[in-house]
Order: sequence, then structure tokens, then C-alpha cells
Amino acid sequence: MSKLSAAEVSAYRDQHFKGSRAEQERLLYTSTTLYIGNMSFYTTEEQIYELFSKCGDVKKVVMGLDKYRKTPCGFCFVEYYTREEAENAMRYINGTRLDDRIIRTDWDAGFIEGRQFGRGKSGGQVRDEYRTDYDGGRGGYGKIVQQKLVPQMGVTPQIGQIR
Repeated sequence: MSKLSAAEVSAYRDQHFKGSRAEQERLLYTSTTLYIGNMSFYTTEEQIYELFSKCGDVKKVVMGLDKYRKTPCGFCFVEYYTREEAENAMRYINGTRLDDRIIRTDWDAGFIEGRQFGRGKSGGQVRDEYRTDYDGGRGGYGKIVQQKLVPQMGVTPQIGQIR
């Protein structure tokens, strides 16, 4: 992958975008906002600022939160002042390790209030609903597996401890 292609817009599109596909495309190609995914639930806003400020002046960080518990759920939005700074983050930070996790960066059409909340049925991210493996950095087992473990083993889903 060349340095130029690393900052290109991916094929992913937010299905909940309020507007036309053409408007979303225009915003993605001019945006200074990045979506950061695959983060640990324990990564702090300060860690995000520290890492992403290596590529430019960070205007704002919005941590993704479980919509019911208001706790971090593994994603955030990072907004820069310029497109060039955001492109540097796409080139140099995407695929790097933060809190023992390989994080992923992608262009975002721009943060809108309310998007900081997880879209899964249980309040977190949809991908964490269906995960069947144990991932300590993302809250243990996926929500569906946790629900099955509770009645069978007396496991407290949030921390994975026997009651």
C-alpha cells in the first residue's frame, strides 16, 4: 500500500447517514473527522489525544459510549482542524497498536450529536452483540454468549466473575 492510498476513502458507508449518498460521498472526501474502531473498552480519551496529536492538532475527541450504561464501548471520533492532519492519521495510525489492540481508522462524514452511542440492542456496538470469543479488552464475551452464561454458570456478565 502506498502512502497516498492509505488515506483514501474506504468502501464503508454509514447506513444511518441522514442525507443522500452523494452528500455522504462529498462529506467523506472533505471531512476532517475520523472514526476509530476496535478500541479497548479501557482506552481513555487522554490516550487518544496523545496518539492522534502526533499527526496534527486534534480539535475534538468524542468517545463512543454504551447508550444505556454510558461507559466506553470500543470506538471514538477524532476531529482535526485540517484535512491534511486527518490524512496523516489515516496513513500513519491506522493499523497500529493501542492498549494491546490493533485499531482501525476510517473517514467519517462528520460527527453529529447522538452518534457517540452504540447501536447494538444491548447499548454497545452491534459487533459485540454477536462475538462468540472471549475478549477482555472489549468486555469479555459477546452479549448473546453472556446472556447464555448467566443462567447456566451464575456468571456476572459485566466482569465475568462467579457470583
